[in-house]
Amino acid sequence: MTLGDWLDKWDMTGLKFSAYFLGLELKFNDGDRKAAWEMYIELLTRVTTQYLTPNQGDEAAALASVHKLFPITRGIIKHYGKSCLEFTRIAIVVLNQVIRPFTTKWHGKLVHGSINDPEERRIFREELRSLQNILRNYTRMLGRLAGVEEDLTDIEDV
Repeated sequence: MTLGDWLDKWDMTGLKFSAYFLGLELKFNDGDRKAAWEMYIELLTRVTTQYLTPNQGDEAAALASVHKLFPITRGIIKHYGKSCLEFTRIAIVVLNQVIRPFTTKWHGKLVHGSINDPEERRIFREELRSLQNILRNYTRMLGRLAGVEEDLTDIEDV
């Protein structure tokens, strides 16, 4: 299966890769599976995949949790090194194309205090919900890569 086929299977076709990388045959190995498992658990246990009701949580804490995916992902990649190259290709693009635009926008609003405005809070939660939908697909993808037999992404009734 090519990277392009894999992304299509998980409805992650919005990620932009060069044609060269999309055509590469995927060769997942044990390092990729271990890295995917660690990231899968991180995503499942954060606001990145767990929806907030309007009266739940705090925008600053939610943003911090999303932002922590950067050092977590870097740590996983450093730990497994070149043995998780397929995982790394996908994870870097998710960080740079999906997560970074969200954190960049909202960090600025947090610093300037505008995130506390009720309308900004509403918009933040709408955009967080959109991000969560993408990251839930990513989480499912990682679960499959890690060999998880039962998808835990929807374990809770929301």
